[in-house]
Amino acid sequence: FTLVELLIVLGILVMLFAIVGPRVLKRGKKADANIASTQIAAFKPVLDHYYIDLKSYPTTEQGLAALYERPDDLADDADWDGPYGDGFEVPKDPWGRKYKYEYPSTHSKRDFPDIWSLGADGEEDTEDDVVNWKKEKDDDSSIESSDE
Repeated sequence: FTLVELLIVLGILVMLFAIVGPRVLKRGKKADANIASTQIAAFKPVLDHYYIDLKSYPTTEQGLAALYERPDDLADDADWDGPYGDGFEVPKDPWGRKYKYEYPSTHSKRDFPDIWSLGADGEEDTEDDVVNWKKEKDDDSSIESSDE
């Protein structure tokens, strides 16, 4: 092969990657958001089991960790029967960060904790956040959990 032929082949490969690359990366971002949404939805039955035992959801201060180890501030006679979740620690979101947790809820009127991931950018209140409440947006492209 001549140098010109190699440069032409490399040029074609670069153009193909420029066309296909962004589509592949978008699918990866969407897949991570779907994983986060599924993990958030998986907290619902675990939290409900905790609620059945203790007649309340974990407080914001106790967080999701209360599902895996008995909170220090529980009364001695509290009927904590955990760990409630699989494993020994709270799973992290697909971007390696802890899920955010808040109870009582400040984002919806339902009596259920708010759970969310900061998304790929790691910043609060941005478009890529994955939440378990209905976002107040004009578009329908927000990612939500199905436990409304």
